[in-house]
Amino acid sequence: MRIPRVLSFVILLLVLLYAVLSVLAKPRPEHQYIGLNVPGVAVMAHAGGDRLWPGNTMRAFEGAVALGVDVLELDMHATSDGVLVAIHDDTVDRTTEGRGAVAQIGFPQLALLDAGYRWTPSGTSVEVPQGAALPYRGTNVSIPSLREVLQTLPGVGVNVDIKQHDEATALALCEVIRSEDATDRVMVASFSAPTLNTFRRACPEVSTSASPREVVTFFVLSTLRLTAAYSPPFDALQVPVKQAGLTVVTPHFVRAAHSRGVEVHVWTIDDVDEMARLIEMDVDGIITDRPDRALDLLRRPLDRSVVPTWVVP
Repeated sequence: MRIPRVLSFVILLLVLLYAVLSVLAKPRPEHQYIGLNVPGVAVMAHAGGDRLWPGNTMRAFEGAVALGVDVLELDMHATSDGVLVAIHDDTVDRTTEGRGAVAQIGFPQLALLDAGYRWTPSGTSVEVPQGAALPYRGTNVSIPSLREVLQTLPGVGVNVDIKQHDEATALALCEVIRSEDATDRVMVASFSAPTLNTFRRACPEVSTSASPREVVTFFVLSTLRLTAAYSPPFDALQVPVKQAGLTVVTPHFVRAAHSRGVEVHVWTIDDVDEMARLIEMDVDGIITDRPDRALDLLRRPLDRSVVPTWVVP
């Protein structure tokens, strides 16, 4: 008899705790970030649209904006002289003719590298397939600074993924965003929770997405139907459809996020049927290497003259 009583007492305490937390928990307040205020589904160009142009370059970013996207997604590292630049890898080996770590190269030298050197319509790799088309090699495509992106394209949302996980880079990003008066058009993401938390403390006015740890927490709570007791410290969950064999993005997951004032952005989606399925689920953003397909599916204005002629529809 004693064990059931103890168990009943514990259950009662847990129910009371959940009730209290549900009352105290607050949904995420609405943020001024322009990428969160897009009517319908936001089209977010992954690296500017890496299957249309060399990713993380002004060629891609300007092309994506001309195409009509809502948000530019880019990756960020810092050079040896502290300039924040748009590049995915921590080295220049895969995307340029150069060699070496970004953090050990000064920006003047980095800016001379050919960022279209290894790009092919099927992807970018250190070993370029024999006979592959190289339409951007030698066409003055370079690695841009974050300031250049913000200054050249002032009217578009920018999603910055901090790839260099250290405090100095997070603080430098805060300074650049503020000095460029871009606090209302940048969202910051990172796979490093400490780096993201450093940025949040330094720049609390700038929108951020969830860290991997926070995604797991929200996923578990949503699965257990306990998100009413959660106050999210982020504005968006940027997630893949599946992770570690589990389906992350479901109608319930999306509804749970919306109930806490949080958007759901799904990456990286290039298949039109998958895009349509996610749009039907009411996700808020599609992160894609093929923004032309997403815009076409959504029947949004699309300047097809911007799309390179060799691109398969």
